[in-house]
Amino acid sequence: MGSRLGLAAGLIVLAACGSSTSPPGGGGGGGGGGGGSTGGHSTTITVANNTFRPTPDTVPAGDVTFSWASGGVGHTVSWDSGPGTLPANTGTVTSGTRVFTLQVGTYLYHCDIHAGMSGQIVVQ
Repeated sequence: MGSRLGLAAGLIVLAACGSSTSPPGGGGGGGGGGGGSTGGHSTTITVANNTFRPTPDTVPAGDVTFSWASGGVGHTVSWDSGPGTLPANTGTVTSGTRVFTLQVGTYLYHCDIHAGMSGQIVVQ
């Protein structure tokens, strides 16, 4: 009986470890996309934890979305430089998204509220 219990416990452990395709430490999921004219770069910039992510980023010309995930903490997107007429600054935002249409060139931006919170987008 003892050996049957040990065998059953061993089979349960093996089944639990089974056929996961996640790397050690979890993760997996997502990805997708890539390729195309964006070279795998995201056209969505996350605004959270006093950072813009990713930055710098290289994207194709067109719409770039800034998405606030800041838990109610306010941030701004204020444009420092870029080609042509710069998009309008956002003012303080705590949630949601803002979409900007960007033309080819390099854009620098920052948050007016948090010193050192800045970013760069290279549009190709």
